[in-house]
Amino acid sequence: MNPTLVFDIETVPDVKGLRILQGLDASVSDWEVAEMAFQQRRQSTGSDFVQHHLQRVVAISCVLREGNHFNVWSLGELGDDEGSLIQRFFDIIDKYTPQLVSWNGGGFDLPVLHYRGLIHGVQCARYWDMGEDDREFKWNNYLSRYHTRHLDLMDLLALYTGRANAPLDDLAKLMGFPGKLGMDGSRVWASYQQGDLSEIRNYCETDVANTYLVYARFQMMRGVLTPDAYKKECALVRAALEKYPLPHWQAFLAAWPDA
Repeated sequence: MNPTLVFDIETVPDVKGLRILQGLDASVSDWEVAEMAFQQRRQSTGSDFVQHHLQRVVAISCVLREGNHFNVWSLGELGDDEGSLIQRFFDIIDKYTPQLVSWNGGGFDLPVLHYRGLIHGVQCARYWDMGEDDREFKWNNYLSRYHTRHLDLMDLLALYTGRANAPLDDLAKLMGFPGKLGMDGSRVWASYQQGDLSEIRNYCETDVANTYLVYARFQMMRGVLTPDAYKKECALVRAALEKYPLPHWQAFLAAWPDA
């Protein structure tokens, strides 16, 4: 059985790219460049959301569930550049050919990784295979919305209907999982400006842990896990997180009552 890889990314406005596209020089601060982009998007769409290709990836966090092991971590080091982070992510796919799981990965994370990977010259042949190299990938690949090699839980649970999408935080908390703890995506840009990249990575890690727990519940709902196997899976996750002596995991466990 292939391992499961749950992933999540955190992004900030690509200030360097915005300077290029808008012809701005260094006399305009990063904050001002981003604010101009936010205002333009508000005027055109009513939302601050910057287009996918102008989202700079600052953190990629993963859960790798393989054999009897559960690992959660953020890729690379604090000083690593964006291209290196994205290449590391696709290298994992090349190495393990995992079952990918995300929450809104098809709507946000993967399109961002596509554009930003293209900009940085990232290589990811296995990910883009649609049957040319492996015939099995013709019928089940990472790219088709309706294939399961990448399972976007939010999209699937909503039956591919955007108006039925649920926030991960809400659903996790309704199931008794911790959900978001003291931070959300709207605060990432401000935290990044303050140099709090570690906090952003920690937040991203707890998001993938929540996603994995929701995925485990989904696996029980669809009959892949029995109720007893599901309880054992939760116990395995808890035991793994207890070995991480870091404040964000201590807070996560404290917010997750032992059922």
